[in-house]
Amino acid sequence: MFCAKCGASVAEGAAFCNACGAPVAGAGIAPAVASPAGAAPAAYVPVVAPPGLAYAGFWLRLVAYLIDSILVGLVFGAFLAIAILALGGGAFLDSLKNADNPDQLFPLLFASWFIVLIPIVIVLPWLYFAKMESSAHQGTLGKMALGLIVADLAGRRITFGRATGRYFAKIITGLIPLGIGYIMAGFTEKKQALHDMIAACLVLRKL
Repeated sequence: MFCAKCGASVAEGAAFCNACGAPVAGAGIAPAVASPAGAAPAAYVPVVAPPGLAYAGFWLRLVAYLIDSILVGLVFGAFLAIAILALGGGAFLDSLKNADNPDQLFPLLFASWFIVLIPIVIVLPWLYFAKMESSAHQGTLGKMALGLIVADLAGRRITFGRATGRYFAKIITGLIPLGIGYIMAGFTEKKQALHDMIAACLVLRKL
């Protein structure tokens, strides 16, 4: 299909033209809202999910997250075991037995664990979620198991940068008391949690 404004080729199901940004006819978009004189035109926002997709509700997303948490936990456990071997757990115990003052070894051990574990705790989940959600699968293994994808507001694949922003925006979501930032996915119009709104993303379910 082609844009009626500039004639550029537009991907099937897209709500906006990639070349000029004009809304695509018949793509399920809301009409423009009149703007005050001198103000920028109001943005077009899709009011229905792209063809073949529906907005994913809170409970489906929760189950997908639990699956991902288990998988990340297993991988983290594997990295932890490798770290123990790399730091020489057996050698440390031998040193502890032979040391004149064993208490001096504990600060060194704690610092070693801190240096090794903190990057794993931060980097591993970030890379997992951001890489998977920006990949051709558009979702983590948990989301894939339930037929869910992460997309932009037009239903398109998101970039790694946007997926990263969405991941770290969960920090802000988590700061809202009583988990309301996450529960928003159950009652907002497009089933968006707070971090979805911040990153301008949607979680969609394949029909």
